[in-house]
Amino acid sequence: MKPEDLVPPYPRHDQRTAICDRVWYVPVRESVPSDFIFPGWSHPDLFGNDNPVYVEYCSGNGAWIADRALCYPEFNWVAVERKFDRVRKLWSKVHNLKLKNLIVLCGEAHHATKKYFPDSSVEHIYINFPDPWPKRRHEDNRLIQPAFLQESWRTLHPAGKMTFVTDDSPYSTWFIRAMHKDGRFVSQYPEPYYRTDLENYGTSYFEELWRTKGRVIYYHSYHKQ
Repeated sequence: MKPEDLVPPYPRHDQRTAICDRVWYVPVRESVPSDFIFPGWSHPDLFGNDNPVYVEYCSGNGAWIADRALCYPEFNWVAVERKFDRVRKLWSKVHNLKLKNLIVLCGEAHHATKKYFPDSSVEHIYINFPDPWPKRRHEDNRLIQPAFLQESWRTLHPAGKMTFVTDDSPYSTWFIRAMHKDGRFVSQYPEPYYRTDLENYGTSYFEELWRTKGRVIYYHSYHKQ
């Protein structure tokens, strides 16, 4: 399968929530009021089993999560990506690698999570190299905001985990401050609350890119309390 083989189940002017061919479409603005009801992770249109669910936000082209799904077939993996050109590349990996334990959610992370993810239904959240929105006037566009942390806490299992990875030092500081201000997550790492290496974590396009440019990678890990 090539990325361009993916065609949405509706025309651009008629967007609506749907699950079709291993892609879950969750538009922020639907053309008509939706009657879509989340069927549950174990529904045949999604995973068809009750294995633990692991979610990656900002999945990009899908190199990291496709590798994780191959390495850990006992887990169900959800790749959340807003940009459709990247969703297409993710989808092609799902088919070409025959990954029955990976689905792609095409939509905005906070909106989709708040609207559809059930309480205590996710084992582990990964956020790998999100857009840092480095200009101060753009900080409100960052994924890590109090409202998103609230939804993350709600959807995680008791003692569920969140892993956050960035090459941007100010975003690392922003994330740590946000987590400690929230107060419902505990860092697995002592102060300064990150590591700059993590064995067997897997790699991605952005990690390889930033390492070749000599950037430091910051790994953060918190668990729900």
